[in-house]
Formats: sequence, structure tokens, C-alpha cells
Amino acid sequence: MVDLSALPAMLARADWPAAEALLRRAAVDSAPAAVFYNLAKVLEMQGKPDRAAWLDRAVARDPHHAAAWFELGRARIETPAAALTAFHRAADLAPDDRDAWRMVLRLALRLCDWPRLAAALAHLPTDAETRVAAYRLLAETGRATAADRAALLSDPAMRPEAIKALTRVARGTIPLRLPPVS
Repeated sequence: MVDLSALPAMLARADWPAAEALLRRAAVDSAPAAVFYNLAKVLEMQGKPDRAAWLDRAVARDPHHAAAWFELGRARIETPAAALTAFHRAADLAPDDRDAWRMVLRLALRLCDWPRLAAALAHLPTDAETRVAAYRLLAETGRATAADRAALLSDPAMRPEAIKALTRVARGTIPLRLPPVS
């Protein structure tokens, strides 16, 4: 077993090469998930590739490591479905993690994953982004009413985002009554 007692000092002084060398020596199959997680973070700080592989090892070693799942979502952001799965796992493991739920919301909306969008909305505070997402969820699942649309449009400060959302769910119709052209 490798002595990791020097690691905090290396991290504090941002000595990434030394931290990487130490963590690579410690990254044996029986190592705790934290070793793989920290190695992935040190590689990220140096701009090196392969951090996702180390994060995969971290979550394989400890499937309840919420921070590793969150970082795996970040590492896989170019593959939205994989990122959504990782962020959702992180959010399930740490229900108070609003950053994880916010990422679930954004990716679920992008991928039209309505159940995951609903889950994210249940964990996030009401703000402009969640109000628009909630309306999109209602509209995309055929449950939006005229009152929902009026509520979305009621705040002048968020009207541009509201109109954008209404346009996205219009399904070939103009979502608003426009004044006649004179």
C-alpha cells in the first residue's frame, strides 16, 4: 500500500506532476475509489486525457461515490446520454446537490427525457430556467393549458425565454396571438 500522507500538501501547492506520480503508484485494483477519483482530478488540472477511464474505475470501486459520478458526467458531456446518466446517478446519490440536478435538467430537456426532467424539477428551486423547463415538460407531454402559458408570459423580464419555449413546443402553429399589422 502506498503512503498518501504527502498528497494533501502536493494538492495544496498545485504540484500536479508529483500528485499524479504518487496517485499512479497507489492506483492498483484494490485501491479505494478516492485514489482513482483524485487521479482523474489531477489529470484534469494538467489538461491530460483519460480522466473518464479513472472515474469509471472510481464508480466501479464505489458505486455510491456521488462526486465521481458528477465528474464522470462532466467528462462525458460530449456524449449527452452518457453524461445525463452519470449526472442523474450523482443527483440520486446526493439529492441536495443542485448542480447535479441542474445538469440533469439541462440534459434531460435537450434529450427530451421527460421523466428525468420531472425528477430534476422536483429538486430545484423555482427560477426562470425551471419555470421554462416546467412549461416545456407540460407542453411536450400534452398537459399545458392556457393558464400555464399565461403564467409563463406573466413576467416581463423572462418574456424572451418564454416566447422561445412557446415557439419550441408550437408544433407548427404560432403559439401566440399577434396584433394585426396596420
